[in-house]
Amino acid sequence: MTAGDDLSGATPTPRQLLALSVPALLVGALTAVVLWLLDVVSESLGDLIWKAVPGSLGFDPDASWWILLVLTSTGVAVGLVTWLVPGHAGPDSATTDLLEPPLRPWVVPGLALAAVIGLAGGVSLGPENPIIAINATLVAFLFARLLPKVPVQLAVWLAAAGTIGALFGTPVAAALVFTSAMAGTPVRGHLWDRLFLPLAAAGAGSITMHLLGAPSFGFEVPAYPGPAALDLLTGSLIAVGTTVVGLAALAVFPWVHRAFHALRHPLLIPVAGGLVLGLLGVLGGPLTLFKGLEETGELLENSDEYAAGQLVVLALVKLVALVVAASSGFRGGRIFPAVFVGAALGLLGHALIPAAPLALAVACGVLGMVLVVGRDGWVALFVAVAVAGDVTLLAVLCVIILPAWLLVSRAPEFRIVEPEPFPSAAPGR
Repeated sequence: MTAGDDLSGATPTPRQLLALSVPALLVGALTAVVLWLLDVVSESLGDLIWKAVPGSLGFDPDASWWILLVLTSTGVAVGLVTWLVPGHAGPDSATTDLLEPPLRPWVVPGLALAAVIGLAGGVSLGPENPIIAINATLVAFLFARLLPKVPVQLAVWLAAAGTIGALFGTPVAAALVFTSAMAGTPVRGHLWDRLFLPLAAAGAGSITMHLLGAPSFGFEVPAYPGPAALDLLTGSLIAVGTTVVGLAALAVFPWVHRAFHALRHPLLIPVAGGLVLGLLGVLGGPLTLFKGLEETGELLENSDEYAAGQLVVLALVKLVALVVAASSGFRGGRIFPAVFVGAALGLLGHALIPAAPLALAVACGVLGMVLVVGRDGWVALFVAVAVAGDVTLLAVLCVIILPAWLLVSRAPEFRIVEPEPFPSAAPGR
């Protein structure tokens, strides 16, 4: 049986896995290169907006009027893309998850453009949803022509796995995502037979991203001194408290989405969102802008400089910005800004409960917020440990996550399940 044999409806054999391992590795490398290109273009445009222009004109890029102008202009630019560019930049990111069917190929340029503009302009969304959708569409398109007997779902899973491996710098994150994704589907044979090809793609994606010089997903946090009985109590309080804050944001998310979409026109929705994000940026400062990954590192590196009141402002402003950005037509994911919110709330927990070690407090804050946004316990545990940078925390976090999970287990997903109509979009959407 060759790599082109139909794999649908059956557990892949070792021969099939071996035959498809090379395409899986190539897919992983391809997805990493596409992610790297998206990052390079968005960072170059961001440097132009936030460094080159203010530097050449001699004003402070952190000035309130510039933050407000840039975010509002970003809303205008994204609105023009979602209104006029063929494909309208794909579906509203508020309605999508990480694993979605591939888009029509002509949708990809508009989606990539909208994602780049949002990332460069400082919108509080990450690249994960758009870049996975872009890569899934590209890989499905290539497989349909080169390996037509390979199921579309497998092509999408390989693309998603490679992208997740590249995003987090390790295939472990992809393995956890796909383990959860497969939990609700009947699996014949060994689970690892199903995970084999996605893991190959994820490994290739993470290695390629490292070779391209991308920074690792890790931060400078004081080492965790080791498990203690009191840590279970203090950590649970911080994780549960953060989860409750996240659930409050989840409760208002549909209302905020409905309010922005009451404007109906695809240009007005992100313009209004950009204006609100600009005002939030003025309130919270530059640290609350952008996807939040680099800002999380800066926050943790200078954690001693922030009082409890400042941490409250940073966390709440960023959380509101996340909800507004996700509700107003911008294209992006919700995991990366949630990490910043969780880290800020973890630092706040450490300030209020000094008995909680700093690494534990940060990990628990990230755990609670990512749990609400991602609705995946494995991913929440992985991201929490990765941010704190200490695997010693894992044993304690596996217990601390239990009461937090009880709070989210029956809560809705952090997305708009039933997308609202878009009557003003151009025909043929």
